[in-house]
Amino acid sequence: MPAAMALSPYVLAMQELFRANTRSREFPAHGAKVHSVAWSCCGRRLASGSFDKTASVFVLEKDRLVKENNYRGHGDSVDQLCWHPSNPDLFVTASGDKTIRIWDVRTTKCIATVNTKGENINICWSPDGQTIAVGNKDDVVTFIDAKTHRSKAEEQFKFEVNEISWNNDNNMFFLTNGNGCINILSYPELKPIQSINAHPSNCICIKFDPMGKYFATGSADALVSLWDVDELVCVRCFSRLDWPVRTLSFSHDGKMLASASEDHFIDIAEVETGEKLWEVQCESPTFTVAWHPKRPLLAFACDDKDGKYDSSREAGTVKLFGLPNDS
Repeated sequence: MPAAMALSPYVLAMQELFRANTRSREFPAHGAKVHSVAWSCCGRRLASGSFDKTASVFVLEKDRLVKENNYRGHGDSVDQLCWHPSNPDLFVTASGDKTIRIWDVRTTKCIATVNTKGENINICWSPDGQTIAVGNKDDVVTFIDAKTHRSKAEEQFKFEVNEISWNNDNNMFFLTNGNGCINILSYPELKPIQSINAHPSNCICIKFDPMGKYFATGSADALVSLWDVDELVCVRCFSRLDWPVRTLSFSHDGKMLASASEDHFIDIAEVETGEKLWEVQCESPTFTVAWHPKRPLLAFACDDKDGKYDSSREAGTVKLFGLPNDS
């Protein structure tokens, strides 16, 4: 191999690690398709939200997930969920039933139900833990005080809002939109700062790396773009997927980026070079991925209604990749 093409020591080390840990395992979670998976900040628990109107929480024990509880109460599909950024006991769910619900795993109860104006499809918790932002199908984003559970602000946008996220410093709020743009607002003022033409088609998802150096966006053009947080410039693109990029996740050290789509694999890339580290094989489209916050372990869930496969066989399962081959 020419020197210019030599793989970095990190790529070689991770490829060796994954060769010894290629195992994926399925864990029954729901009675229907899983829309969202997310790890608690400490990595002890994994939560999943489903079309079956419930959330499930698992405890990670060694190399397997043990179901701890089901969380019922929503009247419609749980489309997205996320954990409190620093409290490993609290998570929040967004549902098409026009509510969000905050749950406490210590009591297994809903500690707050907040009514919203529309069918909710995306949700995120601010890095300081004080605010929850929720977006609905009518392109309204509502900012809810995490302590009082009251709305602090509401913004109606004139474009299709896809995924939403604060930056790590908590002073800017980002949205991806249907016109291929990234819209950046100041926070908490919510004044427009910049609109970046990021992709030629629908910009679907956005994630910030834990180190605060980069953020990534995924688009209907099947590209993943990596952006410098400070300069707001695109530093590289990842182009191994053929279908619209639905979900992204950075590893705990910010060195790996997983991206997934309707392709029957999840791409794992080295962030700094774009080199392919690994390909996780899937039998159907993947719409949610989440790296563990402390180790190279990837949770994901697939669309179980592919037509070619028996949907009842793996309906509602969550999956883990990166387990030892002998586990």
